[in-house]
Amino acid sequence: MSISQRQRFYRAVADLLDSDPRVAIVLADIGVSYLAALRVFRRHPTRAINVGIRENLMVNAAAGMALEGMRPIAHSYTPFLIERSFEQIKLGFRHQGVGGILVSVGASHDWTEGGRTHQAPEDVALMTTLPDWTIHVPGHPDEVEALLRAAVAGDDAVYIRLSDASNAAAYVDGTGGTTTIRRGSPAAPTILAVGPMLAPVLEATAEQDATLLYSHTPRPLDAVALRGGVTGSDVVLVEPYLEGTSAGAVTAALADRPIRLLSIGVNSVELRRYGSPHEHDRAHGIDAAGIRARLDAFLSSERAAA
Repeated sequence: MSISQRQRFYRAVADLLDSDPRVAIVLADIGVSYLAALRVFRRHPTRAINVGIRENLMVNAAAGMALEGMRPIAHSYTPFLIERSFEQIKLGFRHQGVGGILVSVGASHDWTEGGRTHQAPEDVALMTTLPDWTIHVPGHPDEVEALLRAAVAGDDAVYIRLSDASNAAAYVDGTGGTTTIRRGSPAAPTILAVGPMLAPVLEATAEQDATLLYSHTPRPLDAVALRGGVTGSDVVLVEPYLEGTSAGAVTAALADRPIRLLSIGVNSVELRRYGSPHEHDRAHGIDAAGIRARLDAFLSSERAAA
């Protein structure tokens, strides 16, 4: 069985705690058993801290560590880390002018059995309201470790969003830029897939003339690579969180070009049944079939108008 993004994260954290005395991790019960199995708390009792079910305290404690020159990692489920603790993120880190690393698990709806309390498709949109945060949405465990190690080496503010879904291959070149996966004809539509959306996009467009771009860093979006990769005038953005979150960044990068933009992502319909992650993907239209249907309708509308 292949290692998950979450498992790769915990193993990398254990190694970073061993090798870098600046690194600390603060938890609010989530992830404790994983790190205990790696003997992290025994080896680093002052730099691996579980505050219990107190997410606001978790973020404030991490921010305090940053003020003392440490490189803290705060980690929990997406809604607890980002939504519940947003005020602490805003004031503890950015208002104080210090950096840190936030790492979430659960993505938009990975643990559907937990219900809406454990779902947060709005997290990336919320984080983009804060200045100067880098946001990574890795699509493969190899990307998780590479992006985490790069974040630890710096001093800025970084949010890394882990998911149970993964692509078949990793795309890490150290730049955090946009990768061209496949190039279509000069007039072909361009599809930008973010993080784990690459896998269903590849399936949805297997027989289609399209340029396919991939990014694990939607903020800051690599505008230079996007501009250099776009073919045609139809651009499709596919994200694993709230639909349209990065639409503004895409249109800003292509402001001098006549384009039509379609955003595909988790929509705002409230689902009140648990179901499975795949059933939630299907309900939001972000599985391969849903992406293909949205894409076909979008391209057909242009042909009809012509």
